[in-house]
Amino acid sequence: MKCPNCGYQRQEQDSHVMAGICPQCGIAYSKWKKSPVSAQERSPPSEPENFSIEPLEPLSKRVLYRLLEVPDTVDSMAFWGRVALFIAFFIWGWSFILGGIDWRSIGGSFLHNANLPFHEFGHVLFRPLGRFMTILGGSLFQVMMPLGLMLAFILQRRDTFAASIMLWWSGQNFIDVSPYIADAPYRALPLIMGMGEDAHDWGNLLAMTGSLHRAGLYAGLSFGTGVVLMLLSFCWGGYLLYRQHRNLNRL
Repeated sequence: MKCPNCGYQRQEQDSHVMAGICPQCGIAYSKWKKSPVSAQERSPPSEPENFSIEPLEPLSKRVLYRLLEVPDTVDSMAFWGRVALFIAFFIWGWSFILGGIDWRSIGGSFLHNANLPFHEFGHVLFRPLGRFMTILGGSLFQVMMPLGLMLAFILQRRDTFAASIMLWWSGQNFIDVSPYIADAPYRALPLIMGMGEDAHDWGNLLAMTGSLHRAGLYAGLSFGTGVVLMLLSFCWGGYLLYRQHRNLNRL
């Protein structure tokens, strides 16, 4: 008998070994079982013919998707409310854009008074960073705070339309700051609580940097930045409404 394990062929001289036991490796023929490994088990599992590893989407594509995200279904009443809000901010925004750097139109808006608390809080927030940043912090926090709210609406609430309104507000704050910058060489604008000329933020900032002669340039840059942000908010909000209209629940 040939051993199924080692292949040894039993000989006549192996009679001293009990029948059924391999003289070479000592296994019991009847109890030895080999577990055959199929060809499928020996070879690595093959991938399905249509299997492919999708690369990660580029960051820019993921950001764009998040910025243009709209609900799958849109309530009709909520949609038309957003349309009315968009029209109101569109008209209001153009009143700031066409008004130019004019303190009477910008400072006369109720939004100027709404922005003031954030401006003053910015002074307190940046105080640990020294005198220069304490002074700059008012205008800096004023324009950055709406952008922080914009990110919160995008990342937490996933409300991109509300985020576009926050972008509009940041643009309005840039416009709101522009006459203050332009007034730096003259220090003629009225300050809160009747403060004197020595409390003029941009008069002090530009004097500290020796750039009072560039006040008009910096004011124009601030105003221009505000205009660009407002125009971007119009395009963004309008496109979001277009996409929402396609998902409008008309039931």
